[in-house]
Amino acid sequence: MSLIPSLELIRNAYSRGYAVPSFCTWNAESVKTVLDVAEELKAPVMLMNGWAEFPIIRPCLHSTITYGLMKRYTVPAALHLDHGQSLDEVKECIEANYTSVMLDYSAKPFEENVEALQHVVQLARPRGITVEGELGAVGMVDNTVLEGTLESTLTDPDAAERFVEETGVDMLAVSIGNAHGMYREHPKFDFDLLGRIRTRVAVPLVLHGGSGTPLEDLKRAIALGIAKINVASELVQAVRTSLIEQWGQGKNLWVPLADEHAYGIMARVVRTWIEKTGAAGKA
Repeated sequence: MSLIPSLELIRNAYSRGYAVPSFCTWNAESVKTVLDVAEELKAPVMLMNGWAEFPIIRPCLHSTITYGLMKRYTVPAALHLDHGQSLDEVKECIEANYTSVMLDYSAKPFEENVEALQHVVQLARPRGITVEGELGAVGMVDNTVLEGTLESTLTDPDAAERFVEETGVDMLAVSIGNAHGMYREHPKFDFDLLGRIRTRVAVPLVLHGGSGTPLEDLKRAIALGIAKINVASELVQAVRTSLIEQWGQGKNLWVPLADEHAYGIMARVVRTWIEKTGAAGKA
């Protein structure tokens, strides 16, 4: 199967009351791990990466690898630019045949964010590419995380309605108390705020910073319009911890053997999140 626009996945999730898990990927092994589990569980998934992964694998190469691997699978999947930092980065991913892009100007003034996303929509829509915007800045749990701002700014429902209308984005990432990284304690989501955003915004909503979120909070967020949930830190932590433990014990010093074990641990995380989001069996 080939990659498809994420909006095809998100609309189905939005209407059926589950969320599509969007997993951070950074090489062929991570892509294969996600797709293997998705195929087993018959789940739609998104494969995302961004500026933090591009130093080791540019969009054109990552796209080539992902499209090549997709030929082995039957589940629907999208290739997504996460937290694009500039219009040039968005253009690079569009030219690399990504099926979904995000430009994150959430830390910039409202009008600048709107103008930039209008331009992205003009570039992406003729090619059938889904566009994600963000309003209200999602912060970072700690300084080990590369994404997000130093402090969070909650999404204003009035501004969210205007933003979606003026930009034409297909989905909107919101800030309701969520943060990037592994939570040190349970996050305190403002569900009242999320409910008010949903009544004002006609497009599916996105939750960044899924890692570590309690299941009951996820279910409540999905019921209030969250149709895409990003998962990154738990995946990276799984691989990193496995490699450190193996090599600290003098085991599997041959890197491919160590990777086999590490990506096996990552697969467990992918499985958990496909089940937590309700995506299992929805392909």
